[in-house]
Amino acid sequence: MTQVVHKFGGSSLSSAARYHAVANIVLAHAQVGDVVVVSAAGKTTDTLVKLWQAYQQGDTHACADVLSVVKAHQLELINELLDSTQAHTATDTLAQELANICNQLETKQLEEAFLLAHGELWSARLLAAYLTQIGANAQSLDARDLLVAQHGQLLHKVNEQTCVSKASKVHINVITGFIASDHQGKTVTLGRNGSDYSATLFARYLNAEEVCIWTDTQGVFSTDPRKVPEAVKYHKICRSQAQLLACLGNPVLHAKTLSPLHGTDIKLSVRSSYDSDASATEVVREGCCKHKHFITTLGQHDVYKLAQLEAGETARLKQQLQVNIIEFIEQGATYLVVPQEVSSSISGYFAQRAQLVESNVFGFAVVAPSEELGAAQGQINDTLAQLNFNSRFQHRDKGYILQLTDQEVDADSLTVLHQALIGVKRQLAVVVAGLGNVGEVFLSQFNQQLQRLGQHIDVKLVALLRSETLLFDPCGVDPANWHKRWSSEAVAYNDAQLLDRLQQLDYEHKVVIDITASESFSALYPRFVKAGCHLISANKYAGTAPKKWYQNLKEDLAQRNLQWRYNTSVGAGLPINFALADLQQSGDVITRVQGVFSGTLSWLCSKYDGTVPFSQLLLEAQSLGFTEPDPREDLSGRDVQRKLLILARELGLSLDLADIELEPLMPAQLAEGSWQQCQQFLGALDDFVATHAEEAAKQNKVLRYNADLHITETGIKAQVGLVAVANDNPMAGLNPGDNIFVVNSQWYQDNSLVIQGPGAGKEVTAAGVHSDLYWLITKLN
Repeated sequence: MTQVVHKFGGSSLSSAARYHAVANIVLAHAQVGDVVVVSAAGKTTDTLVKLWQAYQQGDTHACADVLSVVKAHQLELINELLDSTQAHTATDTLAQELANICNQLETKQLEEAFLLAHGELWSARLLAAYLTQIGANAQSLDARDLLVAQHGQLLHKVNEQTCVSKASKVHINVITGFIASDHQGKTVTLGRNGSDYSATLFARYLNAEEVCIWTDTQGVFSTDPRKVPEAVKYHKICRSQAQLLACLGNPVLHAKTLSPLHGTDIKLSVRSSYDSDASATEVVREGCCKHKHFITTLGQHDVYKLAQLEAGETARLKQQLQVNIIEFIEQGATYLVVPQEVSSSISGYFAQRAQLVESNVFGFAVVAPSEELGAAQGQINDTLAQLNFNSRFQHRDKGYILQLTDQEVDADSLTVLHQALIGVKRQLAVVVAGLGNVGEVFLSQFNQQLQRLGQHIDVKLVALLRSETLLFDPCGVDPANWHKRWSSEAVAYNDAQLLDRLQQLDYEHKVVIDITASESFSALYPRFVKAGCHLISANKYAGTAPKKWYQNLKEDLAQRNLQWRYNTSVGAGLPINFALADLQQSGDVITRVQGVFSGTLSWLCSKYDGTVPFSQLLLEAQSLGFTEPDPREDLSGRDVQRKLLILARELGLSLDLADIELEPLMPAQLAEGSWQQCQQFLGALDDFVATHAEEAAKQNKVLRYNADLHITETGIKAQVGLVAVANDNPMAGLNPGDNIFVVNSQWYQDNSLVIQGPGAGKEVTAAGVHSDLYWLITKLN
């Protein structure tokens, strides 16, 4: 079974030393059943083209000279690579083929495609022989026996059946690129970059998992790294941008190379055969990575405006002339940008239909996310003025800007353009989980905050999650328009799919913002960290998980230099976590933290004065949406217990929930059964609260549901429950619904530090999450 199709270009096979290197790569990365597609060695195809041109001109002396060069190069490779027995066989075969070419030259029967095919044929045969010699189980195959075209169109179904039947499952199959045969058995070529196209065709026909294009560069860069050392290597680019680059003449990939991969999950990667240990650039399906920024340059070109253009004409011209032609529509007219060396052919082909509008122009194209092209256009104009370049033609289209100038874009000019248009601005991918009340407000605020956040780092909202539904776009979701996209594009997902997408996100930084109340979602935090994500939580479960799990998570975060902020898990938007951290960082020693941590219980206790039964206040709070659907969740005190544990751990204390004493704000009998069933016992709740209130009143005190963490030299006392506080206590005058944190420390012993304010509410909670996000961004910066 074919797992991988490897393709090696001419530069990778230019010498015996390069054949050695390629053989080592094949031994390390291929297995039996795999395919290795090869181009002609070095400049062999160019040399054979010279032979064809000499033949066309009837120059017999030039033909003989070129044949001598071809023969010498092939013999040099054979003798350096093969042992005497294999070399003798290969030399005899080469001599017969060269004699056949000579005979066809003399009899005027030579065909161009047949001649050019020899370069690939010699490469495949030599590499397979050398692999066999060094112990690999390899065979060479002639693609003309595998690929058939009729009237210039490949017969895909027939070719697939042939490839499946002829590709060996017990050999490494070394196959010629670039060539096929027609229905009469004559040789045809697959055009410019045909070997790359052959590789992806074989991958499609053989249902391979991956195509690996081995070339003389380390992958795909933001621009030519040989001219601009600061060029950025991309580890992933999407197929649509790769296709666009190819259409604009970038030599790394050709547009036809990608076409067999459409609709498949076949991976495509570009790697260096000169540095096989270097990481690859993966070319992935749309939606699997963010759009990147590129500058690709053009040599000397002419621009034609056409009166009319028939379907397929440009494609036929590209095939016939073996060049790249850029085609676009500007103000209703069709334009062709063509290399100047074929300009006369273009003019002759179209005759009166073509008008030459620009001649002897150079230029470049900027490929970038479409929403950034407006700003890029202004930067291009400013930079051209700085370089004293004269703009001759500019065209902006979906995903790119084409700029033509008088001057050639040399390395120095390209460096200036790259610095102005590409740069190295880092990006943060934001994933938001939880689209309830707080989540919706967070996204509304997010849209307003983007400009401020963007001053520090480029921020992209890439995913939204709700329950089992996901909207994911690595290129970014407009927070002002998320509702519309959610309704049309959100899909079902599972944890494995989410984690895989997070792992694949190719951003410098990633953050998962958890605005859910889901314990199962918080259980995914360690896997988010392994995917390289920072964490921001309004969810209390992770911060109060079992001690060992919590400590492991913190250690993983520290090892990966990732941040976790969860200030809103206690006090909503109140800065209690920040205050405790600031005190400790300044050298203070905190001895006690107490207060009212529940907005619901704050409202109930502050409202209760005995004139209205406590249960009546509870039902009123439920109707106002202040409580959980089952109000006993609030009365149990477990939420306050969790909040106190979070603060204790923020102080560096190694506690678990079981270490915090808990007294619920209800009698034990109310904990049994459903909420509907226990409502018959609300009288017991009224008696429970009234009894405690009467005892407090005798001492001129009021009831508050208090969390108390007291750190002394003898130990730690942590408890949550109903207490009576004096009227001069800060908690006594609490506004209904407010939270209060009373902090004592070495510096705040007698006069406590008090933080008070709304402890709940979607606006303040969402704002608190934004505070954590801003803190993270400044930390990253």
